[in-house]
Amino acid sequence: MAPRVHPLLLLLLCTLAAPAWPGSGSEGDGGWQRRGPGVPAAVAEEERCTVERRAGLSYAEFVQHYAFSRPVILQGLTDNSRFRALCSRERLLASFGDSVVRLSTANTYSYQKVDLVFQEYVEQLLHPQDPTSLGNDTLYFFGDNNFTEWASLFRHYTSPPFGLLGTTPAYSFGIAGTGSGVPFHWHGPGFSEVIYGRKVLYFPDRWWHATLNLDTSVFISTFLN
Repeated sequence: MAPRVHPLLLLLLCTLAAPAWPGSGSEGDGGWQRRGPGVPAAVAEEERCTVERRAGLSYAEFVQHYAFSRPVILQGLTDNSRFRALCSRERLLASFGDSVVRLSTANTYSYQKVDLVFQEYVEQLLHPQDPTSLGNDTLYFFGDNNFTEWASLFRHYTSPPFGLLGTTPAYSFGIAGTGSGVPFHWHGPGFSEVIYGRKVLYFPDRWWHATLNLDTSVFISTFLN
């Protein structure tokens, strides 16, 4: 069956800055934003976002208005302040610096996979991307997570409370540099929650979209499979 094509191809530049929790790092960025001479600035944010933002949304409203038809930015849905503190640059390097992570290319189907020590990824590859670089030339950490090795972190994450009948949530954790992302693609429904950076959304089934990380981003997606 051919994928459902929506009138709007959604580019995930519609963003919500993660809240600045006390003690979460330099200016609330967890130490992920590198500053100084020669460090490129963050990608500029679009002035206008057409994706609706909702706070205090009930599950009935979610199912009726969004779950099967259109994306929505959900505000104040969970409190992940503890998880966020554990995801600072300093704490992740201290806890998992020696762990091997699997990187994927940023093209639509992530053809290439490369295994690398997490500290090497953070210190050597996690830098602002050249806007002319191709997706298949960009490696970043998203998905392919070792949930056994990283269990001490993921057990502190509270996923969005809204589910869909007959689906099971599956997490995909990632860290990506400024200017990185994935070109237009579609998949099943789920949530993308920002931890550090600017990117958050619920996306319905087979909704065409692309992603662009405006800052160095730490994020976790909950796919409803």
